Amino acid sequence: SRETAVGQTPVVPRGQRPGHPRSSPHRALRAPALPAMIQYRTGTWGLAFVFSSRGSVFPKAVAFAVPCAIMCMGFRVLLNQEEQLGGQMLGAGDVGSTVLSNFTFILGFLTVFRSQQAYSRWWEGGRLLMKLRGEWFNAFSSCIAFCDYTPAKREKVKVFEHELVRLVSLLYATALNSLNESDNDVYELVDLYGMDTDSLEFLKDSFNPTDVVLQWIQRLIVQANCDGLIIVAPPILSRVVNQLGNGMT
Repeated sequence: SRETAVGQTPVVPRGQRPGHPRSSPHRALRAPALPAMIQYRTGTWGLAFVFSSRGSVFPKAVAFAVPCAIMCMGFRVLLNQEEQLGGQMLGAGDVGSTVLSNFTFILGFLTVFRSQQAYSRWWEGGRLLMKLRGEWFNAFSSCIAFCDYTPAKREKVKVFEHELVRLVSLLYATALNSLNESDNDVYELVDLYGMDTDSLEFLKDSFNPTDVVLQWIQRLIVQANCDGLIIVAPPILSRVVNQLGNGMT
């Protein structure tokens, strides 16, 4: 939460980033945190996760598969010992091949279905992340384009633009921080120059820092419009606010 000099790029550890649950003294008063995403370690050759039980369905599958396998072995031994019983009374002549074909079909269907679902969810997450980036980039670039660049307001416009780019950088970092559950990742910011300590402490203790930074950006844009730093019709400026909100959805 410390301020940095202009031109520096702070790299903030996750445990000390604004809004991280471990850095807040009011964690006990908040809603329970969502379960953390499983971080798979692939190892040197990329095969270590195949033999890992953490995050795998193999332990639960074994609990159901082992008793069924034992029962099948018992029936197989019974059928081998009692050929007449197996062939006539149980009618198990070609049942083995039928069961195997059905099992192979179901296994293949589940494997393909689960793989397709995982692949589609991965692409959906990437698409939404790119949409978020595009919406916020369009909102930021529109604010820069709408500024009044007359010589009389050049210095005030410059201050507005610098503060806006810092807040947008902080907004994107807090958004990524809310999506990632890893403790080893860090995020780069433009810098925190010009932000007072009280605001950073408030951001640090907030339950959802992304909403806080978004509110700061909206308030900054409205104040710039009132001061005449942005010269554009209100209906057109409202599109900037809509794009900022679209990035949150």
